[in-house]
Amino acid sequence: MPGKGKRGKGRGKSRGKKQKKPEVDILSPAAMLNLYYIAHNVADCLQLRGFRWPGAPKSKKGKNKT
Repeated sequence: MPGKGKRGKGRGKSRGKKQKKPEVDILSPAAMLNLYYIAHNVADCLQLRGFRWPGAPKSKKGKNKT
C-alpha cells in the first residue's frame, strides 16, 4: 500500500513486567557436577562462571555451523 512505511517482521515489545530471574547458587552440588563435565581447567571454570581476567579474548557463544 502506498504511503505506509516498511514494517519489520518481528514481535512487538512486551509491555508487561519483566520476570526477575531467580538467584542461582553457582556452588551448589548440581552446578559443581555440571562444571566438572564442561570445564577443562581452573581458567575455564572461572571464565564459564563469569570471572574473566584482563585481556582475555572474548568468546563466541554457540558453534558456527557452515
